[in-house]
Amino acid sequence: MGVPAFFRWLSRKYPSIIVNCVEEKPKECSGVKIPVDASKPNPNDVEFDNLYLDMNGIIHPCTHPEDKPAPKNEDEMMVAIFEYIDRLFNIVRPRRLLYMAIDGVAPRAKMNQQRSRRFRASKEGMEAAVEKQRVKEEILAKGGFLPPEEIKERFDSNCITPGTEFMDNLAKCLRYYIADRLNNDPGWKNLTVILSDASAPGEGEHKIMDYIRRQRAQPNHDPNTHHCLCGADADLIMLGLATHEPNFTIIREEFKPNKPKPCGLCNQFGHEVKDCEGLPREKKGKHDELADSLPCAEGEFIFLRLSVLREYLERELTMASLPFTFDVERSIDDWVFMCFFVGNDFLPHLPSLEIREGAIDRLVNIYKNVVHKTGGYLTESGYVNLQRVQMIMLAVGEVEDSIFKKRKDDEDSFRRRQKEKRKRMKRDQPSFSPGGILTPHALGSRNSPGSQVAHNPRQAAYEMRMQNNSSPSVSPNASFTSDGSPSPRGGIKRKAEDSDSEPEPEDNVRLWEAGWKQRYYKNKFDVDAADEKFRRKVVQSYVEGLCWVLRYYYQGCASWKWYYPFHYAPFASDFEGIADMASDFEKGTKPFKPLEQLMGVFPAASGNFLPPSWRKLMSDPDSSIIDFYPEDFAVDLNGKKYAWQGVALLPFVDERRLRAALEEVYPDLTPEETRRNSLGGDVLFVGKHHPLHDFLLELYKTGSSESVDVPPELCHGIQGKFSLDEEAILPDQIVCSPVPMLRDLTQNAAISINFKDPQFAEDYIFKAIMLPGARKPAPVLKPGDWEKSSNGRQWKPQLNFNRDRRPVHLDPAAFRALGHVMPRGSGTGVYSNAAPPPATYQGNLYRPLLRGQAQIPKLMSNMRPQDSWRGPPPLFQQQRFDRGVGAEPLLPWNRMLQTPNAAFQPNQYQMLAGPGGYAPRRDDRGGRQGYPREGRKYPLPPPSGRYSWN
Repeated sequence: MGVPAFFRWLSRKYPSIIVNCVEEKPKECSGVKIPVDASKPNPNDVEFDNLYLDMNGIIHPCTHPEDKPAPKNEDEMMVAIFEYIDRLFNIVRPRRLLYMAIDGVAPRAKMNQQRSRRFRASKEGMEAAVEKQRVKEEILAKGGFLPPEEIKERFDSNCITPGTEFMDNLAKCLRYYIADRLNNDPGWKNLTVILSDASAPGEGEHKIMDYIRRQRAQPNHDPNTHHCLCGADADLIMLGLATHEPNFTIIREEFKPNKPKPCGLCNQFGHEVKDCEGLPREKKGKHDELADSLPCAEGEFIFLRLSVLREYLERELTMASLPFTFDVERSIDDWVFMCFFVGNDFLPHLPSLEIREGAIDRLVNIYKNVVHKTGGYLTESGYVNLQRVQMIMLAVGEVEDSIFKKRKDDEDSFRRRQKEKRKRMKRDQPSFSPGGILTPHALGSRNSPGSQVAHNPRQAAYEMRMQNNSSPSVSPNASFTSDGSPSPRGGIKRKAEDSDSEPEPEDNVRLWEAGWKQRYYKNKFDVDAADEKFRRKVVQSYVEGLCWVLRYYYQGCASWKWYYPFHYAPFASDFEGIADMASDFEKGTKPFKPLEQLMGVFPAASGNFLPPSWRKLMSDPDSSIIDFYPEDFAVDLNGKKYAWQGVALLPFVDERRLRAALEEVYPDLTPEETRRNSLGGDVLFVGKHHPLHDFLLELYKTGSSESVDVPPELCHGIQGKFSLDEEAILPDQIVCSPVPMLRDLTQNAAISINFKDPQFAEDYIFKAIMLPGARKPAPVLKPGDWEKSSNGRQWKPQLNFNRDRRPVHLDPAAFRALGHVMPRGSGTGVYSNAAPPPATYQGNLYRPLLRGQAQIPKLMSNMRPQDSWRGPPPLFQQQRFDRGVGAEPLLPWNRMLQTPNAAFQPNQYQMLAGPGGYAPRRDDRGGRQGYPREGRKYPLPPPSGRYSWN
């Protein structure tokens, strides 16, 4: 399903699931940047246990960002990835586990989508390069100005695929990064870190889900663990619901459509390459000091609370007078299943179901009407009851014809409105554009080259009036220069649009007219609709796909070989008789190897990432698989407007033919390529303060070659198997930096080891239930929250997880203090109150030092640097709540507030909120108001590294 479309629908229908993140920024003291201390309580009024990173959602925006200049080389990309992870870590502040998962070799069903994306990216890249060169030549021929092109490495984003040298280097860099943070960052002190790099098979988010499923099945698992998953894919919401964990939150960058992008030629904003005119860059700021600043701010993060979404769904799906017992967990599973019909990464959506047309709401209404007849739920622990699904689909099929007709009516109505809008805009525009000193200018562009400025406006206006009076032959629409003479350009007529409507793509199917089913199968599948056998085959494959996808979400990959062998989906009305269709999958299948996957998803233009003899198979006309790599291919818009929304009509890869061709070139692999072509596993890291550190060190001393069980009592209940790592990071050994601009770790105390999840039989079924002992979070929604999306009021998400948090305010004394330190009367003109540029806010946000005031470090001259970071003990070291009878639930977001003796102790944490639930103000005499004064504890700048501690 489309990520923006689904997220837009979800946030509008269930707005209270969104919470704005509170992010603490690094501060600067005496010119030294002091990082955020993540060991302190979370400013979002919630404490997370585990943080999971879907790394591909971090790698792509850091390596080829859309809203800012790209990194110049691979080293800068790695540093950008490190900084992004640091930022996420400082927001979430996990206390037990950090799990970093990079996409490995994907199942065959996913490879088809990956193939389509990479072929599209290659084709669009080549077309963009040709267009860029054409526009560049035209601009230079007209005497335009273009800045010299920066010399930087050409980056092909297709290299972000398992098996490439880039992904191998990324894994090495992340190992270094983890070791550095475990040694130097107090927030990582007692953290367990698991890295699943691209050598471990499986998609990143599904490797995370597989880990959670397998740990939930262990007796030592804490059912009240608070999970936080980072990623922007829409399916993460479905995966989070599928875990049935009561405390599950997703963090993602706030989606902001139409972000400004710099022109690829002149690096200026406001136009695309095709519209570039080669104009000189305007000066930004009085002395051009803002030349490198971007017009967009740093992306903000938001939380999606799945516990609140469960509240919404429980209310929406609750049905009365059911012939069976209502189970909210089973109903949520059915809701997840129904969302698959509007599209996912493995199946095309049904023609009659579009998210923007309210398809999910329509399915839910049909589900609630039909469920009384079905006699039960559609799914159970990832397995589908096809007889009940058939009843839902046939009910949708009955209204398919009306859906298509309404879609056509809505599109026609939208075109009419757009046409009327264009006419209205043309009617309201002036018929000419004046030149000379009357030429309209954008704000701040008066001093740009080519603009005409009247040095004496009064004299120029007088001369213009006199010229009009003495020269009746001059057109009243003529423009004048600054000296009063008629401009040779005169009035510039605005060009009328050649047409009031944009050309629409040809639609040969015409779903809104009678005979739509026959035309659909003839145009899309090139078969006659009367061919019942073929239609049955398409439906059979789609039903298999629905079963495979649900199994993938709830149990893991049912088959690495299965895929949907068509580009289009059947109609809902074709789902008759599916109850008897088999939905079993071949057992014991294995994933592709990394280089084999590259051959299956790469176009020939990206063959430079493959060994030479393998690359030849993609371009040699005599290759037995040359038909897998077309230089050009058709894109069917399929009723859409833009090419990126269409269907890329690429041939499907025949696995048998591919493997047969690769057998001849396998002997050509070098030892390094053979290593990159092998499948790997996960690696676990801990620091020297972790309880597991000495246990792992003893394993390496004994040198045992057998797998060892993970002691759960030393690792927050985590279970699995340990085996020695040949490339392990060991204490007292130098960790060399793979990034030249970063230093080596000469005093390393971290340790790593191979880790394997608990294993189960192939036919084992993970129960999709809420575990015994799990406590649902306290209800968040109030009666008024149910109508927020429909009562017309503009809804704004709350800030952090504390709904009753009072907003920060300034009293009169604070305003007087600001009056003493803020300059007065310095602003001039109507824009004197405008906010300063973004760079102004970097660094310390507290009141600046006055003349003669002592520097901050002198106030703490008696404090040891190694003690400066020490704060309250991490929450997971404290005694957890008693799960015995009568124990009070200790919810994740108020764990830091509850103690055995009192409901709230204000001095338990140094940075805890004050009376009233919001952060207390500090007075100028030290200490917090209403609290014992202990002096202002400012940490000294660290002498080396991020932090120094023993």
